[in-house]
This record gives sequence, structure tokens and C-alpha cells, in this order.
Amino acid sequence: MAEYSLAIHSANQLLTIASPEEPRRGPAMQKLNLIQDGAVAIQGDRIIMVGPTDKILSGAGTGTTLIDASDKVVMPGFVDPHTHVVFAGDRASEFEKRLQGTSYMEILSAGGGIMNTVRATRAATLEEIVDQSRARLDSMLALGTTTVEAKTGYGLDTENELKMLEAIRLLDEAHPVDLVPTFLGAHSIPAEYKGRGEEFTNLVVEDMLPAVKARGYGTEDSPLFCDVFCEEGAFSVEQSRRILESAKGLGMKLKIHTDEFKSLGGTSLAVELGATSADHLACTTDEEIELLGQSNTIGVLLPGTPFGLAEDHYSPARKMIESGVAVALATDLNPGTCYCESMPFIMALASRQMGMTPAETIVASTINAAHAAGLGREVGSLEVGKKADLLILDIPDYRHLTYRFGTNPVRSVIKAGRVVK
Repeated sequence: MAEYSLAIHSANQLLTIASPEEPRRGPAMQKLNLIQDGAVAIQGDRIIMVGPTDKILSGAGTGTTLIDASDKVVMPGFVDPHTHVVFAGDRASEFEKRLQGTSYMEILSAGGGIMNTVRATRAATLEEIVDQSRARLDSMLALGTTTVEAKTGYGLDTENELKMLEAIRLLDEAHPVDLVPTFLGAHSIPAEYKGRGEEFTNLVVEDMLPAVKARGYGTEDSPLFCDVFCEEGAFSVEQSRRILESAKGLGMKLKIHTDEFKSLGGTSLAVELGATSADHLACTTDEEIELLGQSNTIGVLLPGTPFGLAEDHYSPARKMIESGVAVALATDLNPGTCYCESMPFIMALASRQMGMTPAETIVASTINAAHAAGLGREVGSLEVGKKADLLILDIPDYRHLTYRFGTNPVRSVIKAGRVVK
């Protein structure tokens, strides 16, 4: 008889979201592979069996810890594939300014915005950054997020970008949430390089990227991404190309912030270079949506950002799904435009503002998000051999995840086979 270390059983609905080794697209985003009265058997940190409760319990031994999930929903942990969770300070004063009519781009051009967080992060010690970021990860975990992509981008010089990567590494080692690091040295043109974007691009390519590579961040099992903010007032398509091609040459995987405020062609660049994801996509043209749908690049949508900016221009999720784009959702947690740790809220927002069904938001926040973080074979679904990252939700039906909002539906979080909440 097989011995399980843990078995979760009697789930009203067990959402396995079992999938081939690819993200889901089109009509497949509606399928959750739901098992009624379902159960999961775990040994160590891995799933070893998924199926009906009677089958799983018949194989449990005397040493198996049993968790009764009656009248609950059991599903994979959320994966948040686009965050700026690591930073120091806050920008509450800017939030107030925006309410009084000053736009985000006006604040940025006046030396605020990202640069305010850059100044705070540069001034903070490594320990201070870790402590402040740990509290945000605690909140994310309590809300069901078990894997997080975490960007640098508030250092904007070699020393402080490396400090941010080290903070991400320390948090990944010490916190239950798994962190996937992304180098975003090209987040903005820092104040000391204002009007000298080409010179700063040179710094990123010739100094920052080699320094990151020399520190040994990123392995085959734990990827390191390079991201660029391709946007008017930040980095042009040509500058973005140069940075991303340099990163690719150093063995890094690619992402891009693009089409948040204006379409410059960053989505086409992402597809051309084989980027893992293109993120934001609020202003993506129909032609580039079709191109994205024919590619392996995942579209990561961030509805919390226009909500945070009190704007009404959301990504055209329905058009993207119907065009075959593999859509993922993320919080874009950051101190300026979207201070939100909650994937359940992002999912509820995606349903209301972007027309995504409850099932589509779940797929976009689990298996597709896992692929956007480079971990689709490791997490994002409840399948034999995958890491045992599960949620027990105190709701009777998965549709309540987006039907309700403003509360936390998570009763229990199991991370790598251990109950951590």
C-alpha cells in the first residue's frame, strides 16, 4: 500500500487544470478538469496521485495526515507572473496627486514616479529591502499566491540592481513563496541620465548585464529573465531590441513591458525574439494581437494597473483569447500604480472589466501564469510529479472566486506539501 505524507480529500470541486506541456488557449481556457468529491495524495513536496476521494483514501496509510475539504474548492496555488514586489518606501503622496488631476506621466516627467522609489531603494540597506518585501510576500501567500515573478528595476545602476537581485535571492531562500527573478535594469531612464537614453542603454548592455551574469543568477531549473519597459518616455523599440538581444546572448529568458500607454511595436519585437511573455498590452493593435496568437509568447494582462490609475482602458482580453493568445493574469504589484497583493481581486476585475469567464481567470492565474514565469512543468496544475502547491478555498463553487470580491476565499495554503496557512 502506498504511503502518503498528506491527503486532501472530499473536495466539493477539485480543479486539476491538467494540461499538456503548453499553456492553454482559446476554448481550452474554459476547461478546469473538475473532479467532484476529489482528492490529492502528496508525498514529500510532490503530488503522487489525483482522483476520486474513495480511490485516494483507500491507499492512505496510518501515517497519512488527512485534511477534509468537504464543501470546499481545491485548486493549484496562484502564480503571479508580473510583480515589482521588492522595493523600499511607498508613493502614497503621488496617489493623492493623481486624485487631484496630475497624470502618471506628468509625475514621471517631473522626476517622480519610478524615480521616487529608486531613491528610496538606493538609500535602503539590503536588510531593509528584504524586511519590507517579506511583509508583502506574507500578504500574497495568505491570499493564495505560491509562486511570484519578482523584478528589479528600482536600482537603475549596477550596484543597486545587484542589491535588488540579492534581495530576491534571500527572500526566495527564506520565504515559503517561490520567487522567479527578473532583471529590469531598463525600467526607466534615471534622473542622472535624463535626456541621455542612449548612454543609459549602453550602461545596461555593457555593464549591468555582464555583472548580473557574472554573479551567477539563473539556472536551468530556476530561470533568470530580462525585461524592458518599451514605452514612450522610457525605452524605444530599438533600445529594447539591443538590451533584449544582449540578454538573450547571455542565456537569459526574455519579457517585455509594452503597449501600456502607447503602441510602439514592442509586442512584435517580443514575438520576433521569442520572449516568454509580453506584458500590459492595453493598447496592442489588432495586427499584433493576431501575431501574438500565432506565437509561443504569452500575453500577461494586468487589469489592476488601469484600475489603480482610475483609467478605463483595459486590455482586450476577449479579442486576445479568440485570436488564440495564451492569456495570463498578474497583479503588477508595485508602489506607484498598483499596490495590490491579491490575485483573487485581479481575477474579479478581469471578469468585470475584460469579460473573462471565471474558468478563464483561473486558467490565466495558474497554468498559463506558470508558463509565463517559466515554470509550467513544475507548478500551475494538480498533476502527478508536480510540486504540491494547493489551495483550499472556503467556497462551494469555483465561480465564487470572481463572483465575490473584496474578501479572502483562501482557507488553507499547502506549499511544497506543507500547510503554511
